[in-house]
Amino acid sequence: MDEMVLRAQRFINTIYGSVPGINKVAEDGITGWSTMYALTRCLQHELGITALSDNFGPTTMSTLQSKWPSIGRSTGAPANLVRIIQSGLYCKGYDGGEIDGLFNDRVAAAVQKLKSDVGVSSVYPGDAMVPKLFKALLNMDAYVVISGGSSTVRSIQQWMNARYVNRANFFIVPCDGYFSRDVQKALMLAIQFELGMSDAQATGVFGPATQAGLKANTLSVGSSGPWVQLFSAAMVFNRRDGVTFTSTFDSNLSGKVRTFQDFVKLPVTGNGDFQTWASLLVSTGDATRKGSAFDCVTEITPARADALKAAGYSIAGRYLCNVPNTTLNKMIQPGELAVLAAKGLRVFPIYQTWGGSADYFRYAQGVNDALAAIEWARYHGFKSGTRIYFAVDFDALDYQVTSNIIPHFRGIADTVSEHTGGYKVGIYGPRNVCSRVSGEGLTSASFVSDMSTGFSGNLGYPMPTDWAFDQIATINVGSGAGSIQIDNNIASGLDDGQSSFNPGTVEANLDVDFDMSKRDALLHDIQNYLISIGVPEEGGSDIFDKDNATLGCNTTTEAFDITLAHDRLITSLARQLKMRKALIQCPILWEIRKWNMGDMVADGVVRSHYTNGSPIDKNDCSTGLAQIFAETAIKARNYSIQQGIISGTILDPEKETDLWPVWQKLQDESYNISTVAYVHIWGAHELGLPRPGLTTSEDDTRRILARYNGVTAEAEQYGRELLGLYKVFEKYHAPLRNS
Repeated sequence: MDEMVLRAQRFINTIYGSVPGINKVAEDGITGWSTMYALTRCLQHELGITALSDNFGPTTMSTLQSKWPSIGRSTGAPANLVRIIQSGLYCKGYDGGEIDGLFNDRVAAAVQKLKSDVGVSSVYPGDAMVPKLFKALLNMDAYVVISGGSSTVRSIQQWMNARYVNRANFFIVPCDGYFSRDVQKALMLAIQFELGMSDAQATGVFGPATQAGLKANTLSVGSSGPWVQLFSAAMVFNRRDGVTFTSTFDSNLSGKVRTFQDFVKLPVTGNGDFQTWASLLVSTGDATRKGSAFDCVTEITPARADALKAAGYSIAGRYLCNVPNTTLNKMIQPGELAVLAAKGLRVFPIYQTWGGSADYFRYAQGVNDALAAIEWARYHGFKSGTRIYFAVDFDALDYQVTSNIIPHFRGIADTVSEHTGGYKVGIYGPRNVCSRVSGEGLTSASFVSDMSTGFSGNLGYPMPTDWAFDQIATINVGSGAGSIQIDNNIASGLDDGQSSFNPGTVEANLDVDFDMSKRDALLHDIQNYLISIGVPEEGGSDIFDKDNATLGCNTTTEAFDITLAHDRLITSLARQLKMRKALIQCPILWEIRKWNMGDMVADGVVRSHYTNGSPIDKNDCSTGLAQIFAETAIKARNYSIQQGIISGTILDPEKETDLWPVWQKLQDESYNISTVAYVHIWGAHELGLPRPGLTTSEDDTRRILARYNGVTAEAEQYGRELLGLYKVFEKYHAPLRNS
C-alpha cells in the first residue's frame, strides 16, 4: 500500500464523493484504473463538464486546452485542479507534494521529471502541466522501463512522443519498453504524418493512401532520416535480433532485413520495400501476396482441385468434422482426400467445433477435443506424423491465454501424447496465442490467423517463430464448376501437409454421445434400480453410522449429473478403446454416490503424509472422482503402456516418488476418468479375461466390475450390484448407437 496514493483516494472521496457521476473509490493505497477514472471525472467536474465519463476524450481535451492550456506556479489554477495533478503524480510514482493544492517546487520537479520520462521536455519546456501531458498523467501507462521491457523500445517511444505530440490526434504513448497495440497505432500515425497527411487524413488505418506512400518510399543502403528511423523502429518492434534504432540504413540493417524477409517468405532484397513495410506494420502484410497454401470450408471437387493447382496452390487445409447442431457442412467429404492426392494437392487437417470464446477452453475440454480429433483423423485416414491444428478462433486477451488457452492445450498435448500413434499438435489462432502456447512446448507449429488484423492478439505482436501457415486474405479462385472461395495462406515450409492416406476407419456399433432429452428417464430408472438394492436417493452422510457409511454424502441425482457432465469424455474414451461406455460410467457414478466424510479424512491423511510428515503412515488411498488408489492407477497404466494401448513412462507402484505425483493427478477429473478405463483393461488381464470390448459377455462384465473393487467377497457383491447399474445404462445407450 502506498500512503500517498491512499491520500489521493481520500481526496477523491472527500471532495467529490457527493458529486453525481463520481463514484467513491476503494481506499486501499493501490493505483488502478478505478482511481484514474475517478480523477478523470474529477477533472471534468472542475472544468464544468456535466456529462462525466471515464474517457479523457475530445471534449475534456478541448475544454482543458481552452480554460487551462498551462498550469504552473503562477497561473492561478484552482486548488482542486492542482490537487488532481498532485494525486495523479502520486499514482504514477512521482512526488506530488502534500496534495494541498499548492503548485510548489516538489510538484514542479515532478512534472519536469514526467516530461523527461515521456520524452517531451524539448517540446514542452519548463515545469507547467499541459493538456496532453495531463491526459497521459491520468491513465495506467508507465513512462519508465518496466520488468521485461526494452530500453531500445523505450527510446523509440520517447522519440515518437517528442516528434509527433503536437499533431492533433497523436497522444503520448507509454514509454515502458513494450510494444503494444497503442504503440503500433502510434507508429502508423507517424508514418502517415511523414507522408504529409493532414490531421484529418491521418487515421492510423493501413489504407490505399498509406500503401501508395510506402511504395514511393523504398529504403536501401545509404538512405537516412526519419523514414529509416520509422523502419528500424518497426524492425525493433517485431523483435528482430541485432537491430538498433537508427537514422541510417547501413549494410548491417540491410542484412537484418534479408533475414526478416526470408523468415516471412518475402523476396529477399535487403531493402525496405513495400512488402517488407507491410509485413512489419500489419498482421496480413501485403494481403495481395500469392500463397501456396489455403484453407476452406468447401468440398474440393476434381474441377476445383484443377483450378487451385492452376492458381499455384499445393497445400490444402480442411476440417476434420462439422460443428454439432449447425448446418454448415465444412468437413472433409467421402472420397475428397483421394481426389486431392490424385491431383497432387497435399492436406493438413484442422479441428474446430466451437472455440469462439474463452469459456470454451479448459483442460478437460482439451482432453475431449484431442480424443475427438484423433478419432476423426483416423476416420479420414490421416497417417502417423500428421499435424492436427486445433483452433482458437477469437481475440483472446493475454490473461485469457494464461487462464484458459494454455490449460486447454495442455489437455490436448497430454491426450495426444498418450493416445496417438504419432499425430502432432498444431494451433490455429492469433499471433500472441500461438506464440505463448508454443512457448509452453504444447504445440509444434502455428497456423496464424493474421487476416484478423484488428485482434489484440495480432496488433503489437511479432510473427510466431514456429509459423507454418499465415492466413492473410479471403479470395475466390476458378470459375464455373471450378469456382471456390478460400483463405489464401503463405506457407513457411515447416509443414507440407500429407500426400497419402490410409483407408478411412469406419467403426460400427460404437457408443455415441448421450441424448440429453432422455436424461430424466435414465435418472428415474437409475434411482429405481439403486433403491431396489438398498441405496435411496439420499442419506448416509454420518460416517459414524456404520450401516449407512457406504451410502455417502452425495444424492443419486448429484452423482448422476456429475457422471453425465463427463459424457463427452467417457464416450470418446470408450470409442478410442473400443469398450462400452457404461463400463466406465458405473464405477464413477457409484463411487460419487457413496463418497463420504471418511474418504475426505483419508485424503487429508495422505496429503499430510507427503507434505507435513503425518504421524499416521498412510501413503495412498482411493481418491478422486472414481476413488482409485495411486498404486492401482500405476499398475493399470503400466499394463496399458506395455500393451501399446497408450504411451507413457513405466512407474514403480511401490515408490512414493511415483505414488505421490500420480495420487495428485487423480484429483484431476479427466485423468481420473480415463484411469477407470485402464483399470478395467488391467483388471480383465488380472482375471485372465479378454480385454473388455464391444462384445464382452455379461458375466465377464460383472467380473471386471468386481475386480475394480478388489478380490474380496465384498468385491463380488460390488460386481453384481454394478452389473445391474450397467444394464440400466445399456438400456439407453444401445438404441442410440444402433440408430
